[in-house]
Formats: sequence, structure tokens, C-alpha cells
Amino acid sequence: MSALGRVAATRLNLLRTVRRLDRVTRGVQLLRKKREALVSELFKLARPAADARAQIAAGARVAYPALLEALALHGRPALTALAWPARELAVGIAAGLVWGIPVSSITERPVLARTLAARGTAPGTTGPAAAGAALAFERLADLLLDAAPREMLIRRLGDAVARASRQVNTLERRLAPSLAEAVVVVRRALEEREREEGYRIRRLLGRRRG
Repeated sequence: MSALGRVAATRLNLLRTVRRLDRVTRGVQLLRKKREALVSELFKLARPAADARAQIAAGARVAYPALLEALALHGRPALTALAWPARELAVGIAAGLVWGIPVSSITERPVLARTLAARGTAPGTTGPAAAGAALAFERLADLLLDAAPREMLIRRLGDAVARASRQVNTLERRLAPSLAEAVVVVRRALEEREREEGYRIRRLLGRRRG
């Protein structure tokens, strides 16, 4: 009862404590159901997320060696010149809710992988190594854009599961036992008071009869 402090032994406080304990019990049940739903949603996303991460890792294993090869052939200044001008990418994002959790999804996105002609560079000056590295990184960026909303959702679902677990533990291990103890203490005090009142009444009645 330390978490609640001292509760006066009155019937009103007993009713209030019992009602509060009932609300806590129902709150724990709701939080458990919410946590189960969140975990189920996480399991649905686990396999696609694992596949996406495997594809990203495979794409990185292709892109970075291709970049090193292009750097070895052309050097950093030449690759920097070939990359000019910088390409600006616009992505459309829409907000949404999943089990009350704010999330975002990509609604519009450009096609990142381009042909050599679309890049506007001359084939003779670019070379196959630089073109291959550019294409590999464009494909890798496509994979990252595909995975980004899912990864954000998984992270936020995981945070929500952890928060629900903390709330359940707090209610079950701290608040509910304190309330249950308070109910027992107040009920015992009221019963003891009723016994004392009954004993005094019997004594008074006995004296009057005597």
C-alpha cells in the first residue's frame, strides 16, 4: 500500500478502491490484447523485412566493389566530374495510422535506375566501370526507398510493444497489488469496527436489561 499512501477506512474509500482495482484489471486486459495485436503485426512484417534487408545487402555487395573499380580506373576527380550536375529527387509521403501509431508511406517516387542516355553523359568519357557503379547504386537506392517505410513501421511497432509491456508490468506488479492490499486493509478495518460496534451495542442492551 506504499504506492497509494494511507487510505482512510471508510465504505466510500473501499468502493472507490474496488472500482479503481477493477479499472486497472480491465486496463491490463486491454493492454495485453493491444500488445498481442502489435506483435502479430510485427510477425507479418518480419519476413518481408528480412527479405528486403537481404536484397539490400546483396545490392551493397555489388555496388561498393563497382565503385572501388571505377575509382581505381578514373580517380575521384574524374568520377566527381561525371556525377555533375547533382540529381534532385522528390518523394511523395503520406501520413497514416497503424493501431494508433503514426506512420508514413511513400506515395510517389521517381525511377532511380536510368540508362546511359538518360544520364546525359557521353559513353566514351564515362566508361563501363563508372556506368556500372552508377547503375548499381541507383538500384541500391531503389531498394532502400522500398524498405524505408517498412523499417520505420517495424521500429515504431517495436517501441509500442515495449511501451505496452512496461505499462502492463507497472499495472500488474505495482498498482494492482497496492490496490488489492488497500482493499484488504480497509475491509478488515471496517469489519473490526463493525464487530466492536456490535459488541458495544450488546453490552448496552445487557446493561439496560439488567
